[in-house]
Amino acid sequence: MTGEEDKDGARGDLWAHAIDRAGLGVWDADLATGGCYYSPSWSRMLGYEPGELPDDPDLWLTLLHPDDYDQAVASGDHHVAGLTERIDTEMRLRHKDGHWVWVLDRGGTVAWDASGKPRRVVGVQTDITRRKQAEDGLAQINARFRLALAASGTGIWHHDFETRTSFWDARTHGIFGLPAIDGEVSLDQWSSQLHPQDRKRAEREHMMPRETGETVQLRYRMIRADGEIRHLETLVCFVAEFGGAGQFVGTVRDVTEACLREEALARAARHDQLTGLLNRSAFDVKLARALESAAERHFAIHYLDLDYFKALNDFAGHAAGDRALQIIGGIIADALPDGAIAARLGGDEFAIICPVNSGEDPATLAREILDRIAGTSFGEDAGSPKLGASIGYALICDASISQADALARADDACYAAKASGRNRCVAFGEGAGASTSGLTAARILSETIDAMENSRLLLYGQQIHILGEPWSASHRCEVLARLQDRNGRLIPPAAFIPAAERFGMAARLDRWIVRTALERHGHAMRGPGQLVLGFNLSAQTLSDPGLWEFVDREVEAAQVSHSNLVFEITETAAVTNFQAAERFVHAARERHCRVSLDDFGSGLSSFDYLRRFPVDSIKINGDFVENLAGSAFDQAIVRAINDVAKAIGLTVVAEKIEDDETLALLCGLGIRYGQGFFLHRPEPLEGIVANLRHGRAAM
Repeated sequence: MTGEEDKDGARGDLWAHAIDRAGLGVWDADLATGGCYYSPSWSRMLGYEPGELPDDPDLWLTLLHPDDYDQAVASGDHHVAGLTERIDTEMRLRHKDGHWVWVLDRGGTVAWDASGKPRRVVGVQTDITRRKQAEDGLAQINARFRLALAASGTGIWHHDFETRTSFWDARTHGIFGLPAIDGEVSLDQWSSQLHPQDRKRAEREHMMPRETGETVQLRYRMIRADGEIRHLETLVCFVAEFGGAGQFVGTVRDVTEACLREEALARAARHDQLTGLLNRSAFDVKLARALESAAERHFAIHYLDLDYFKALNDFAGHAAGDRALQIIGGIIADALPDGAIAARLGGDEFAIICPVNSGEDPATLAREILDRIAGTSFGEDAGSPKLGASIGYALICDASISQADALARADDACYAAKASGRNRCVAFGEGAGASTSGLTAARILSETIDAMENSRLLLYGQQIHILGEPWSASHRCEVLARLQDRNGRLIPPAAFIPAAERFGMAARLDRWIVRTALERHGHAMRGPGQLVLGFNLSAQTLSDPGLWEFVDREVEAAQVSHSNLVFEITETAAVTNFQAAERFVHAARERHCRVSLDDFGSGLSSFDYLRRFPVDSIKINGDFVENLAGSAFDQAIVRAINDVAKAIGLTVVAEKIEDDETLALLCGLGIRYGQGFFLHRPEPLEGIVANLRHGRAAM
């Protein structure tokens, strides 16, 4: 054997070793004889040892997946026929253990006969199973990604800074109102459809990722090709690896409905639901801003309070009252000059902030509103007084005045308008009987806030008895508040509670009372002989959207039961916002809190409330109780109320029991519960709790 032959043999062994190590399967087909050689590495690729497979030229066909048969055979036939330069196909062959092995089959002719026809074809098959599995996995991920994009309505796009081309997918085209196809768009397509008011900001924010490298989220409005304005949200990131200049890659989705919902929620947070005017909190913000520049830009505050509104509710019903408030709100809104704002402060009270230029008279706006109200029918009953309004206004030129005092001036003037005969307007400091009630209220309110923060607001309680039995039989107590001024004198509730209501602080005051009572005396509301506390709630509190979240939190913190709380609401509070009161009562009953309708009988629609409010008990207005012994009429009213209450399963409580004779009459009429000075004079709540704890509750 020559040296060259030795080298060729060694080289052949080397190639065979390399092919075997690479896991490549070699086949060699002799077209003249019909034979086909399969290398040992080909057999091992399919899990067989050399010699284990039959010596069959068409062996690969017996192992070929049926779905790949036509494609694989065609690939070889086309090459042999001279139609392709080489064999190049992917197919599956059955492994010895039964699973399928994906192979890449590549080969070509290496010898021809005298006529130029292929005589010998050689090829290599490579196991690509892992690659195919990875491709399948990627395809599944892409399918899920496309599904997620489709479900979220998200489009994708990119912009190449090197080629200055932008590509939008079909969904992005559709979002912008263009034909829904994948493809390039002109460089100015996006900016040309931006809303003019958003263009500069959106273009500036859109470029930020190129400077910062961070992903940016931006919202803007765009004008579709059909002219419709839509709100869009875009995510943009900068990818520096794509070319020398890099690319923007981003997503876009239509968020119009979400934006409209957000705007509606924001509007609801600032506006009164019934009238559409600003609410109290939004008005306070506007007033604070107006005061900041009051020295340069004078303005007037108008305070409007309806006359005979409760009578309208009593005679025509709550729906008529709501319609009247809506009409009044519309009258005020229509009368506002440029730059003025109006708010419903609560109940039947409204306020206006109106810029006043030199030579203008704030009374002009007030008179216009009064004239429109006077000329409007509100569906009053023939026997009820005509709905009207009293308006007070104050010119504000001093930025140093506080919000409370600024509003108090207009409120004070409104009181003067009512005192002067109603249905008129009065300026601050004018009018017959003009008083300082508003300013006094503002000072009292300031005193109340300071007292809450400095432990000068005191909690008192008055026991509610089962008539004829000691208090230990009921353990019920109404929580009362007493304000102690800086000199130690007590300010009666009739002074500071109306002040809190007038200036929108009643809900804060109610929360303070509930929280403080539960924090200090919650221990007495647990275990045998549990204390049951009753809390009076204002109309503002009934309308507080966060009330029940607050109550639930405080009840949990005090580790007491909801059933040990009684919430007392007055007919006046119910009239102020009937729907809010109705929602409150139902929410209370869901939590097993008890609800008592206070001052029952004060309005002509009292019994109608029982139809709408599923309360637990009613408190008879004390006006029917304090002179019970000398009034057959009052006795008839009390008897009728008790009969109706018993028929529908309600407990009745009589207030203002001042003497033994009244107590005896109430027992004879079948009244079960009562309170008043004859039974118990209000005392500090801690004293009541101490007596309860020691089992020495007073009769």
